[in-house]
Amino acid sequence: MTIEFRGVTKRYPDGTVAVNDLNLTVDDGTITVFVGPSGCGKTTSLRMINRMVEPTAGSVLLDGKDVSEGDPALLRRGIGYVIQHAGLFPHRTVLDNVATVPLLSGWDKAKARKRAAELLETVGLPAELGKRYPAQLSGGQQQRVGVARALAADSPVLLMDEPFSAVDPIVREELQDELLRLQSQLGKTIVFVTHDIDEAVRLGDKIAVLRVGGVLAQYGTPSDVLRHPVDDFVASFVGRDRGYRGLSFLSADGVEVIDAERVEVGTTLPGPNPGWLIAVNAGGQPRGWLPPNSTVDGPVTEDQLVAGGSLYQQGTPIRGALDAALSSPASLGVVVDAEHRVLGVVKAKQVLEIIEATPQAS
Repeated sequence: MTIEFRGVTKRYPDGTVAVNDLNLTVDDGTITVFVGPSGCGKTTSLRMINRMVEPTAGSVLLDGKDVSEGDPALLRRGIGYVIQHAGLFPHRTVLDNVATVPLLSGWDKAKARKRAAELLETVGLPAELGKRYPAQLSGGQQQRVGVARALAADSPVLLMDEPFSAVDPIVREELQDELLRLQSQLGKTIVFVTHDIDEAVRLGDKIAVLRVGGVLAQYGTPSDVLRHPVDDFVASFVGRDRGYRGLSFLSADGVEVIDAERVEVGTTLPGPNPGWLIAVNAGGQPRGWLPPNSTVDGPVTEDQLVAGGSLYQQGTPIRGALDAALSSPASLGVVVDAEHRVLGVVKAKQVLEIIEATPQAS
């Protein structure tokens, strides 16, 4: 389902203009990210899609139909909506929170709860969490429940207003991964609001950069916005390190994955280790690094390890390979497969040589 803004303006009674003559089209089945500084109209623009905010002028269309022509409550039931802190009902169980929209749509309780249980599985939550209350969940789990509740409407449109900004960076990355996984399966039309350009680049098929006063500064693919900002405002907003962010669009073809010595946690070293060793668990997944010439009496334990930096999943853009190599205490980036099993390592020097030799990186 496409979403179209035609000359949309929102002016408040005190004269404040939150959105000024917004014109853009969100393509069917894509993620469009609204990004910009505080006061640029990101959330206001989002909320005009489901009529939580009414425009002063212009129109918002869903598949060519003006949203102002129908019942606002009915419109909202048919659009998924996820906000910061999830916005769950504290006195309802997780299962009943997710079942809210189906129940409002006239489903019987058994059918609605069955659908809710399926959606918990879809967003990666175990079924037993359905009996808990929101306060008994972590922040990341609450946000997953919020996504599940938004999906319960089975709408082709999903609105997400800074949904991951209140969780720590590790959980945030996991939630971003989960959203991309879900989108690959479900193909929703998603409008996502964030103030974080890195999040916008990672998630968006298109990015709408808004400036203060609700004016659209640039609308294009993440690659276009990073490499070809239209003016000084966009260039400043996306940051001086936009060239580094642009590595998110470069292939890692040619990066050599080197075999690396490793040791399984819980096993004993056969002798002195002259270099860094990757410590793995029984499943071959990395747990950290054992420094050179470590004195280990008996089995290797996790408290003897040094944190290993980020991991690079083979087949993803070259930025991840560089991140992994530069953040590693061994100056070797750990390369993993889709199940996070160690495949080998990459050297920062070789990654940088490939980047320097790639015209798109300039």
